[in-house]
Amino acid sequence: MTDRVLSTVKKVLTYQFLVILVITFGFAVVLGEGEARSSILGGLAAFLPNFYFGIRIYKSFGQQPKQMLNAFHKGEAGKFFLTLVVFALIFQLPDIKILPLLVSYVAALSVFWFALLMR
Repeated sequence: MTDRVLSTVKKVLTYQFLVILVITFGFAVVLGEGEARSSILGGLAAFLPNFYFGIRIYKSFGQQPKQMLNAFHKGEAGKFFLTLVVFALIFQLPDIKILPLLVSYVAALSVFWFALLMR
């Protein structure tokens, strides 16, 4: 079971990373460095909390159901907190472009929807 879970987590995170790279490359080619920087930051705002959550969930497998559920809830809370912190840090930087940031963020999050459809 844990190999299957690890495989799913790795796939989702890998696809998220690839989507972020492709979108960032697109912004770099079409609009330039500032938009690409904002795009990669938006992608990281989605990727880093999901990476944390994936680690928490993976480590909980094999435990009692109550402990797994507790790990899930703690992982979700941590993911939410990390998202807030990452966005707070991003918005402290100068010259952030909102559109590329949000496009990359939403695209990275949408990987979950497609991953559910492909299962």
